[in-house]
Amino acid sequence: MMLLSTAYLGNIRYYSKFLMEDSVIIEAHENYQKQSYRNRCRILTANGIADLTVPVIKNSGVKIPIKEVRIDYGKNWQHQHWYSIMSAYKNSPYYDYYFDTFEPFFRKKYKFLWDLNEELRAEIFKILEINCEVRYSETFENSGGYDLRNAISPKGRLNAPDPHFRNVPYYQVFSEKYDFFPGLSIIDLLFCEGPNSVEILRESTK
Repeated sequence: MMLLSTAYLGNIRYYSKFLMEDSVIIEAHENYQKQSYRNRCRILTANGIADLTVPVIKNSGVKIPIKEVRIDYGKNWQHQHWYSIMSAYKNSPYYDYYFDTFEPFFRKKYKFLWDLNEELRAEIFKILEINCEVRYSETFENSGGYDLRNAISPKGRLNAPDPHFRNVPYYQVFSEKYDFFPGLSIIDLLFCEGPNSVEILRESTK
């Protein structure tokens, strides 16, 4: 049993896991954890790596179940995220191909982070033709199986070694300016490699 957290535009390692199993469980009963990929992703811009973070409404000192985390629209984060994505990938080979697919997600006002994440994941499954069955935990999973809920993390010290994943370099928009950056959101791979993305994901699991 492979166990993952929900993720906002999860990275390449995250999506590679759905090619390793016929069925994966996404944890639906954990408490929200800040500074994780649950509400952020990383893209490559002309100025280097940029973190895109979905702001959420927090109750200080109170643990919030992941499915009850509300998105904070106090700032126009959707415009900022979509503008950053457009600026970063407007010259990518497959920008025009995927623009209309992702743009609506940055117009719709999702109430809960969970719904935004899971609708994006479902759309990415369609694009990549991933057939893995996704199930949601019925209670909090204490342990057991292949637990990656906290192993795929933007915090280097928490990013656990993974014998089932290797970074496979691919073309990136600013490759003439920077060396290859691993660990970016799946949208970096899609905009840059298009239909070849799933083969790169498969190769990363070998």
